[in-house]
Amino acid sequence: MRRSELPRRELTGQRQPTAGRERQPAGGLELFTLLARLLRRPRRGDRRLPLLWLVRSDTADLMVPLRRFLGQGPRRRVPHAVLDADAPPGAGDVPALLRELHRQLSLEAFGAARLRFRHYPLADWLMQQSLNLGIDADDSRAALVRRLRDRRGPRTPEAVPSGGDAVSIVSQVLLWLVRRAVPGVVFRAAVSGRVPVLGRHYNWFMRQQYLAPRQSVTFLGFAERLTAGWRDGEQPDQVNKLLLHAFLEDLRQAYRRRPWRLSDWRRTAYPALLIDHVAPGNVGGELVRLIGDVRTETGRNDPLLIVAAGGQPPPDLPEPHPLTEADEAYDEWAGALPEMRRLRRPATWLVALRPDETDTGPPSRGGLRPFSAPDPPWWSRRFLPTALCLVLVAVLGLWVASRWGLGCHPSLTGQVSVEVAGSGECVGYSDSAAQVFNNDPGQDRLRTVQERIFAQNRAAEEVWQRSDRRRPFLTLVYLGTLTGNRTRADEESYVSEREELEGMATAQYALLKESAGADGAALLRIVVANAGRQMIYADRAVAMLADLARDDPTVLGVVGLVESRTSTARALRELNQVGLPVLAPTLSADKMDANSRLYLQISAPNKDQVKLVDAYAKQVLKVDEAHVFYTTLEGSTLTEDLYVGTLVDGLRQQFGPRITRLDEWRTGQRLTDDPPRCRPDSEEQVGERVSLAYDASMMLIRAVESLAARLHHADPRQRWEPDSVNPVAVHAEVLRQNAGQGYPGVAGLIRFTPDSGEPVDKRLALMRVEQVPDVAKAPVEVFRCGAADGSGPATCGPA
Repeated sequence: MRRSELPRRELTGQRQPTAGRERQPAGGLELFTLLARLLRRPRRGDRRLPLLWLVRSDTADLMVPLRRFLGQGPRRRVPHAVLDADAPPGAGDVPALLRELHRQLSLEAFGAARLRFRHYPLADWLMQQSLNLGIDADDSRAALVRRLRDRRGPRTPEAVPSGGDAVSIVSQVLLWLVRRAVPGVVFRAAVSGRVPVLGRHYNWFMRQQYLAPRQSVTFLGFAERLTAGWRDGEQPDQVNKLLLHAFLEDLRQAYRRRPWRLSDWRRTAYPALLIDHVAPGNVGGELVRLIGDVRTETGRNDPLLIVAAGGQPPPDLPEPHPLTEADEAYDEWAGALPEMRRLRRPATWLVALRPDETDTGPPSRGGLRPFSAPDPPWWSRRFLPTALCLVLVAVLGLWVASRWGLGCHPSLTGQVSVEVAGSGECVGYSDSAAQVFNNDPGQDRLRTVQERIFAQNRAAEEVWQRSDRRRPFLTLVYLGTLTGNRTRADEESYVSEREELEGMATAQYALLKESAGADGAALLRIVVANAGRQMIYADRAVAMLADLARDDPTVLGVVGLVESRTSTARALRELNQVGLPVLAPTLSADKMDANSRLYLQISAPNKDQVKLVDAYAKQVLKVDEAHVFYTTLEGSTLTEDLYVGTLVDGLRQQFGPRITRLDEWRTGQRLTDDPPRCRPDSEEQVGERVSLAYDASMMLIRAVESLAARLHHADPRQRWEPDSVNPVAVHAEVLRQNAGQGYPGVAGLIRFTPDSGEPVDKRLALMRVEQVPDVAKAPVEVFRCGAADGSGPATCGPA
């Protein structure tokens, strides 16, 4: 199939009403088929467009059907203009023709975005300016500069502000100066050509080849040469070529295809110019000649298809081709174009066509369908950016919803890094009230202690700034399980975590109450971190804390971890790799210290608790048999719950065959008929974990203060540099301070051996409640093991 057959079908495929049919000359259908082929822009690249010269005849006037062909498309019409060389607009010269051509092509009347021109309007505007030749050259240049600047946007006159106080007057004067000066500075930079981004259309005039622009050095000098009077010394032909070159350059830029601008790809048809009554000696013929010369001399293609209708074509052209051979004539011209451009032959761009006088058959009466610009590619449609934005917003919304949620999102204030885990829990860390963990009903006290800590964080920062940053400043991370439990609205579920936070808050408060002149007293900031229910998201929380420790050198340790579980042991190993020491107030499963060389625990290990129970059974109860009941948290096993698992293993080893019953207790089984001892109206007392967390925090704080004292020995008023100590040095200092008599904590003496993170001979006690329903009756200590201070031996016995 010949490539012209498909457009021909498109042109004639729709039957026209009889009254609307129009007699076409022989070869008319072939001409319109060629025009449809040339107007249709290829999907890739661009084609070179000829100047079609249609030889008029007495029997055939093709301009009327041509206008209908281009101007009556049912959808997207071809941008086109129609000129008559016999009745030229204005002065009847080339600039007047270009002015009319610019007016018609600039109309937004073709079903697509209008063509925008930047270079041609500036050149035409300059040619219409008149400067007084009798005035000084500097004054002439200044007048042109003012006009050019006003052309960009006229300045509105503003009076110098007056009135108000001194500050108001100064600010208003400065604003007035900026409004007056900045536009002038930007304009000067644009026309100078020294700023790459600004004034590209000014720079184009200095790079093009007509009127020797480099002789003017600057654009202002070149612009002056184009004004009325000053251009009298220039060759008119060169001036017209500059105007035409600027016009074609605007078309080239309008038809550039840039990947980032989808609107460029919606221009699917080339613009067309129809010129009637063209002759080699009139203004139409002059315009056709100039277009061919500019194309040849600049070596650049442009997207304008010109169809000129007139008498005989220029004499340099070979014999015109019949209209019936229009397609073959174009192919022949396209093949010879490179050689003709190289040789710069006259009429290089012209293809002359004439009605076929030898055709004796009747003229074609087939209906002609007006040409419509092809539909743009689907990915360049106007709806696509909106659709893409909606899709991106939806995807972003889904991603944000999967990562964050209401009450769990990043904040611009404070250090907050959180994400929503698979179970819906908010995992991460926070040091400000912008993120408080756990919004469940009944957990008000947990939220209150977090808010208290965050308020004290701000106070600690302010005190540190007021001390000129001389006091040691450290950050401790509390890592615990702050979410995930199922609770009633009147039930407090996170008592252990709340008590540990209270202990750290107490240590933080005590440091804030130190004297302002105590430069050696440390200040504490606390970061609250949540690892989720049963520490199952500890790995994700630790990964966030690792980033925090890398970015913030004040982070020197971690307190908490709450439960002795396999997930906790995994978190200890990861924290050890990060290099953060861990002080665990309540972990007691045996050999937890094997997971980290930077681990220290405050509570006695399970093996000491087993010895306590065994001693009590032998010395006080004097029994030979024991029944052991144990339980694990919901959804947990003995393997995962290291606290219960190592305690049960220790009891098995210690009691051996004396254990006559070993049962797992599950929810729903009753071990006693007594009602619960804890009542909502009971008097609140300090929880046991408060003192343990307080001791853990203070051990790290005293270690930092000791290191700071040695670093600032020569100058106690020296500023504190957070990089001067690191977490490993703090852990070593804790062990050094503990190497003698131990650390006298509020929960008892704490001593470690050099090769273990478990405390030695930590005081343990068995408590008994005589009457469980009597909530006013305090429990009584009946048996104890270990040393409460350094003065007594570590023995077991009745209280």
